[in-house]
Amino acid sequence: MALKLRLARAGSKKRPYYHIVVADVRSPRDGRFIEQVGSWNPMLPKDGEAPRVKLDEERVKHWLEMGAQPTDRVLRFLDQAGLAKRPARQNPKKALPGKKAQERIEEQRMKEEEARQAADEAAAAEAEAPAQEAPAEAETTE
Repeated sequence: MALKLRLARAGSKKRPYYHIVVADVRSPRDGRFIEQVGSWNPMLPKDGEAPRVKLDEERVKHWLEMGAQPTDRVLRFLDQAGLAKRPARQNPKKALPGKKAQERIEEQRMKEEEARQAADEAAAAEAEAPAQEAPAEAETTE
C-alpha cells in the first residue's frame, strides 16, 4: 500500500484549514485517511504569535520511515521543521513569456528596427541635401 503525507481540506468556504494526514494514494483528498499528524492554517499571519503549521514530529518521522511520501507542500513544512530535506528547484524557463508573447515581442523589435533604419536614411538624406544646397545659396547671396 503506497502512502502519502498530504493535506486534507477542512474549514468553511473562503476560510481554508488543512489537516496534514497520512493516507493511501488511492483515497480522495478529503476522504479516508490513516492518521492525522498535523495541521496548517493559512489564514494566520506568517509572522504571528500562533504557529501556522503544527506537526506531531514523532509520528511524522515514524511514517517517513514506513515509506510515506510527502507532497510538495507538506515537504516544505517538513523542511522548515527540519524533518526532511527539500531539494532546490531550478526552472529558468518559467519566467519567459509564452510563445505568442514572444512572437509579439519579435514583431515589435522588427518594426522598431525598420523605423530606426528609416530614420537613419532620412538623417543621411538631410545631411546630403544641405551640402548640395549650400553652394546655391552662396551664389544667390553674393
